[in-house]
Amino acid sequence: MTSRRVTLFHSPNTRSTGALILLEELGADYGLSVLDMKASEQRAPAYLAVNPMGKVPALKHGDALVTEQAAVFLYLADLYPEAGLAPPIGDPLRGPYLRWMVYYGSCFEPALMDRAMKREPAPRATSPYGDYDTMLKALIDQLSKGRYLLGEKFSAADVLWGTALTWTTKFQLVPALPVIQAYIDRVNARPAVARAKAKDAELAAARG
Repeated sequence: MTSRRVTLFHSPNTRSTGALILLEELGADYGLSVLDMKASEQRAPAYLAVNPMGKVPALKHGDALVTEQAAVFLYLADLYPEAGLAPPIGDPLRGPYLRWMVYYGSCFEPALMDRAMKREPAPRATSPYGDYDTMLKALIDQLSKGRYLLGEKFSAADVLWGTALTWTTKFQLVPALPVIQAYIDRVNARPAVARAKAKDAELAAARG
């Protein structure tokens, strides 16, 4: 059987913390290749050979290299199916799961950047993600239907969104409405989050 050990290219207290939380949720066999963002190690030729965008997370599994946050999450959750964090093909929840995984990068982050940069959105006929208010309403409506994005079932999508909403509400890019804050609190109460944050604290301290 092919080894399922993976290497996560990671920098503490960045977007890749979500991938670290997911690895803990999955009980995965993993190692870390830690980058010092303050020293611009993500821009060094060695890492640009891994991800030309100079971003984390990135994932190495054997000969497979995975970049882009949602792709990393999808890959890992399918690699460890016994953890039950990815509805399998044929499960009615598989479609909604994929929807919210992809919605994060294709709609949420672009609309969020419009808001952060105080940019007017593109005309709706040409915008692939609509506008901030439409994007956020779709998310709030979904969160209002149950404890998690898939209703009562916790999935890798909740690791992605729980992490994202934690930092975006902190920086007031997303309003901490009761339904959003309750969702954040549920996700952050999970033991895997505490373990990942403790590792991040150790890594950050080691880097000074």
